[in-house]
Amino acid sequence: MAAEITDAKFESEVLNSDTPVLVDFWAPWCGPCRMLGPIIEGLAGEVEGKAKVFKMNVDENPATAGKFGITSIPTVIVFEGGKVKEQMVGVQPKPKYIAALGL
Repeated sequence: MAAEITDAKFESEVLNSDTPVLVDFWAPWCGPCRMLGPIIEGLAGEVEGKAKVFKMNVDENPATAGKFGITSIPTVIVFEGGKVKEQMVGVQPKPKYIAALGL
């Protein structure tokens, strides 16, 4: 299951991670975000132990969303070594997320 991440934990859990990290920036009122939810949950189970998968509610965590210029949701960003490796806007097929993680 994809864990929720907050502004306070973002640096330690995402930027300082030794493994690739996928973050789904979303909001409960966003229809496409709700469509993406099951894809992200399934992905989290598939990559467990090889990568981290987080969901970040942009309404509750505006600092991180602002820092990465999130203007449309859902936006999924894959981080590797503390840097943005790939950024995707909108709902994508699960294989695209797996490829972005390098798995």
